[in-house]
Amino acid sequence: MPRTSAILRQSEHHADGRAPSVASAQRQGRTGAANEEPQFPLSVSPPLSIASSAPADPISGSGLNLRVHSDLDEVREQWKAFEQQADRTVFQSFDWLAAWQRHIGARRGTVPAIVLGRDADGQLLFILQLAIETHGLTRRLTWLGSQLCDYNAPLLAEQFSGRMSAERFGLAWQDVIKLLRANPRWQFDMIDLQKLPEAVGAQRNPFLDLRVLAHPSGAYVANLRRTWHEFYAAKRSSSTREKEGRQLKHLAEHGEVRFVDVTDKDDLTRTLETLFDQKSRAFGHMGADDLFAPPGRRDFFLAIATDPAMREVVHVSRLDVGATSAAANVGLKFRDCYHLILSSYDGELSRFGPGRAHLHELLRHAIDGGFARFDFTVRDEPYKRDWSDTELRLYDHVAAVTLQGALVMAATTAFRWTKRIIKQSPALWRAFSKARALAGLLGRR
Repeated sequence: MPRTSAILRQSEHHADGRAPSVASAQRQGRTGAANEEPQFPLSVSPPLSIASSAPADPISGSGLNLRVHSDLDEVREQWKAFEQQADRTVFQSFDWLAAWQRHIGARRGTVPAIVLGRDADGQLLFILQLAIETHGLTRRLTWLGSQLCDYNAPLLAEQFSGRMSAERFGLAWQDVIKLLRANPRWQFDMIDLQKLPEAVGAQRNPFLDLRVLAHPSGAYVANLRRTWHEFYAAKRSSSTREKEGRQLKHLAEHGEVRFVDVTDKDDLTRTLETLFDQKSRAFGHMGADDLFAPPGRRDFFLAIATDPAMREVVHVSRLDVGATSAAANVGLKFRDCYHLILSSYDGELSRFGPGRAHLHELLRHAIDGGFARFDFTVRDEPYKRDWSDTELRLYDHVAAVTLQGALVMAATTAFRWTKRIIKQSPALWRAFSKARALAGLLGRR
């Protein structure tokens, strides 16, 4: 892949006598001593240009040095060092996204656009892991690996909120857009940044200060207790616990029930292949698109599960009933949270609740491992609400830069608005799910 990079440097023109904005004062009040930081120029700068093709340094209205890279290898060391302390989600790790680009993005022509933003003193304030993707005749600016990331957000330095007001980030974002559009490799018709969480670590997500709309789905998190028994008793009535105990006994009639923490490479591959097959059958019964049908999807999950660099992050387990792999999962461990991203169960044993029994063991595993939270991640399955006490609202930022992009944006926003209305209404969602399953059944005949 050809290497492309562009640079934008801070402006030397400073305006005098500026008063902090209300948004800036509110943000600094949330960060304590951060209000001691100096204010930065908010004036518009001269036009931008690409550093690689212009003799003079281009100028940034936000006072930041911006550099964009299309080659992930160029930013590997900086990114991996920055992510150790940065506020981010688990999905912004370099190894996760590099594997996605290698197995999926490169096959579909995705062009990375990784933006590093530095302050005047050279301190790295953020990384934006963006990409250009082509859908039909429309090119979109999106997050790298967006489809397989339940949360999309920038990586932020700990001092980001203290040094970046909403206005200054808005100018920085304008600079990023101009810098990308000045290079033919990064041309796009619309911006489509999906699944933006309200917070990135301890900081407000700066992208929420742009124009956003609610994402169709939410995400669900359970705050864990000190022991599994305490947590289970708080979430399930005594009658429900008795019923689930009876189901577990019936499941055990088909063989010894064992929770297996999978670590061996060959066993990881076998377990994931089982998960893929179980999940694909489930998607077929629901009439939904198969997550693992697009080229590279299976290769990606196999790669991240067997990559030594991700051994401390990726967790694979299964529930065996005798010789049958009755349920399986892929989870991600990040700081104080366990994220459940994939789970499946055997259809033949489904009436005995193997998926539920496996979830119980996963929750027990997370509690015993010292995790404070269990994240069921995105999508609105009812069981997630049963276990969770926190719903995370997600947002999309959609904008057009060409007429073609405006037409696609209008259709996109209308579709997502309708989808959200359906998902937020239990009656409509049940009717839609039944209709989709029926259509899937007729399609298989």
